[in-house]
Formats: sequence, C-alpha cells, structure tokens
Amino acid sequence: MEAPPVTTMPVTGGTINMMEYLLQGSILDQGLDSLLHRLRGLCDNMEPETFADHESVYLLKGQQASPFVLRARRPLDRPGSPWHLRYLGQPEAGDRSRHTLVRNCVDIATSEVLPEFLQEMGFRMDHEFIAKGHLFRKGVMKIAVFKVFRVLVAGTAEGAEPLSLSYLVELSVVAPAGQDSIADEVRSFAEQLKPLVQLEKIDPKRLM
Repeated sequence: MEAPPVTTMPVTGGTINMMEYLLQGSILDQGLDSLLHRLRGLCDNMEPETFADHESVYLLKGQQASPFVLRARRPLDRPGSPWHLRYLGQPEAGDRSRHTLVRNCVDIATSEVLPEFLQEMGFRMDHEFIAKGHLFRKGVMKIAVFKVFRVLVAGTAEGAEPLSLSYLVELSVVAPAGQDSIADEVRSFAEQLKPLVQLEKIDPKRLM
C-alpha cells in the first residue's frame, strides 16, 4: 500500500507538521463482501487498489521511558517500488472533543537498504507482519480493508499465516496540523459504514 507523501505543497522556512486523523475497526471474514460492496458505492474508485505489504517495526531504546519506534514497509506485489519509512507520534486520544484519533505522522520513501541503515543506527527489529487487502479513496480519505498475517520465516512472506478470522478496517487522512474539521468529515463517512463496521478511536497504548 503506497503511503501518502509527507507533504504535497511547497515548504518555506522549515517543514510542515503533518497529522494523521484515524478511525479503526474490524469485520469478520464473512462480512467482507458486504463491506466492499458498500465502499464501492461510496468511494471515488469503484474497484479498489489491492496491496500486499511487508512491515517491520524497529525500536531504539534510550534513557526515555518508552523506546523510539519506526516502521519500515515494502510492497510485495510491486518489485522495484521504494521502501517507506514511517514515524507515528503518540496519539492525542485524550481529547474527547475530537471525533478521531490524531497523531503526528512522517512518511518518506527510501531505498531497499533501509533495514541495514536502521540497524547501523542502533535500532533492532521488534516484530514484522504481512498486510494484504484493498484500498479505497474518497477525496483525501483513505479506507484500507486488510488482513494481517504472521511471519513464520524472518524477512520473508513465505508461509505467512493469518492472525485472525477478521479484517482490519482503517479510515484515515494525513493533513497539515490545525485542520481539525477533517475529523468531522472522517466521522461522517464512518457513520455511513454502520452497521457493517463500527469505526472508533483506538488508543494503541491500551492494547499493550
């Protein structure tokens, strides 16, 4: 799944602080076709893009309480495509006035030597997984419906097995900070997917 660029507008005198507005949920395998049918009717692309990505999560432990986390992702279905390095900040889930989870987001394309570079920087790989699914677009919104697979042989997708009998659903927008009205648009779209899937603000820290 090709991640959005960090910014598509000219930057003068520094970088633009980009934020990800996110809602997440899940749907059982038997409900997948109904959800895809609904999304075809709501989104700009009636036929979704498909993707198969291998993602590795790297940690750098220092003096801080929690380690610094970076994500390295490569497409398995498009040989020669760039790797992507992604940083996701701590979610601002405590703000009850917002309809979505909001977190800082930096995403850059890199070469295939990214894993070696991270290891030279002192990072160690914590875990890896395969994500396979469908990607819809509605304006600036992305709707990803995908299944997560457990990697059995480190560094390869061969023999990967599904983690569950359900698909994850992520509705997200990456935009410059301060555009909180986007959260209202995301929530409004999520309402149109009920009762097939319930998309919510999910704080990753509560899952640990």
